[in-house]
Parts: sequence; structure tokens; C-alpha cells
Amino acid sequence: MLDAIVWFFQNIAQAFYNFGYAVTHPALWLDWSDKQAIMRFVYYGGSVEFFFVVFTLFLIVTAVGIWKNQFLWGCVRGLEAFANTFGRFFAWAGLLMVLQQIVIVFMQRVFTRPDISFGFGIPLQMDVSWWAEELKLYNAMVVCLCCTYTFVQGGHVRVDLIYAGISHRAKRVVDMCGAVLFMMPMAVLTWMYGWYFMWRHLIVPKPSASDTLDRLLAKSRALRWNVETIGFSPNGFNAYFLFKILLVAFAAMVFLHAIAFLYRSYLEYVEGPESAGKYLDKDSLGEGEEAYEGTH
Repeated sequence: MLDAIVWFFQNIAQAFYNFGYAVTHPALWLDWSDKQAIMRFVYYGGSVEFFFVVFTLFLIVTAVGIWKNQFLWGCVRGLEAFANTFGRFFAWAGLLMVLQQIVIVFMQRVFTRPDISFGFGIPLQMDVSWWAEELKLYNAMVVCLCCTYTFVQGGHVRVDLIYAGISHRAKRVVDMCGAVLFMMPMAVLTWMYGWYFMWRHLIVPKPSASDTLDRLLAKSRALRWNVETIGFSPNGFNAYFLFKILLVAFAAMVFLHAIAFLYRSYLEYVEGPESAGKYLDKDSLGEGEEAYEGTH
């Protein structure tokens, strides 16, 4: 037990050095003309060192925010604005998905064309089945990149057994526990598995979560890009590596919003019921539609 505690605080102390070294030596992990730099990036992206750098930064921001609540409100507003901006932009993928499906139906049933050409000059010309399978990418974009936006807007389904009947401060305690015990660990686990899952479909030799840094640097001698371009059907969509990238982006956004939700819950707990929904940027259906808002 004592060894685990010592290890924990040693990693927090080491995080300052690791962060400073990474910032002052960017070529070691950002110069992707160097194969070893790519492998360092792969290793540290899913490493204990990276986790403790993020965790230590979280502790520092939290400590400063507890001392100065207005700073914490600034963090909440910034993170929620980030979620809203991404969500509002990528929500248009839903409309694009509908329009593309309409085009596919017309090209198949009315014009009986086997392919669709899109663009000017050198157009993107693919089989109809390619465009049909690509619709799944739009759906994945909506799910992964609009998840935190939907959370900010209060659009997720919530199973409520006791929450509605408890006091304001008790609700905030439940929210804080939910952010720390469920949202953050889920996001970290998804990132840890998704990070190496993504890179195993981008490069060879395939990296593994169990590989040490020295092992990956040794593998870098044979490194080459091998981006996944295999579809489920001969002429189907062949850019499934994008789904792996979306999975990692989803985990990062959920983790960031878990922090925002934790901070908001804490501030609303400290400041009382009058602070509920403070600075919250929620969309509106328009005047006269208030009864339908929040019911989706």
C-alpha cells in the first residue's frame, strides 16, 4: 500500500519534468519525418506518463479554481463553448446524411446509375455502394462529436429514481460523483483502448499497449504507414480508419466535458440554487416552443 502511494506521488512530481521536457523538445515527438518520433508519439499518447501530466494539470486547475471561483467559471464556459461549437457544426452531418441518401435513391432508382461523381475538375467518383456505406460515417460523426453538446443541452436520456426529489445541493453531489466515478474513468478507459486500436490500423509494425518505449523505438526501424483501406464489400466504403479516429476524439471530448460538469456542479453547490444554469448556453426552438424544449 505504501509503495503504491509513493509511486502515485512520484508520478505527479515527475509530471512537471515530463511536460517541460515535451514542450522544450517538440521534435522528439512531433517531427514525423523521423520514424522514432512517430513511435514516441504513439507510446506517450497512451502512457502512464501522459495520464499523470493530464491528471496533474487537472489538480492544479482545480486548486486554483477552488481558491478563485470566477476562474473555474471561466473554465466551465470555455469547455461548454467548445462542446457546443463542435456539436452545432457536426450536427449538420445529419442533414448531409439525409440529402446524400436522397441522391443515392434517385441515382439508383430513377437514373439507374452504378456510380456517383461528385466535385469539379478531378471529381470523386465512386460506386453507389461506396456512398451508401459512407452514410455510417456521418452517423458516427453525429454520435461522437455531438455527444458532449447534447449533454450541455440536456438532451441525453436520464434514468431518475431519486434525483428529482432531492435538494439542490444533494443533486450537485450526485453530479460530482457521477463525473468523477463514471464519466472520467469511462473516458480514460475508452482512450487507452481506442488509442492503440487506432494506431494498429494506421502503421506497421502494429504497436501494442504492452510495448515499452524501447520496444517501440526498436520497431520504428521497420515502420511504414499502412492506413486501413479495406471495405466490407468489394466496392464499399474503404476509409474505416476514420471511425477509429472518431473513437479517440469522442473519449477526449467526454473527458473534457466531465471536467466541465464536475466544475459546474461544484460551483452550483457552493453558490446555491440561484446559480443553477448560470452561464449555460442552451439552444432554443424559438418563441412559443418552450413547452417542447428539453423533452427530446
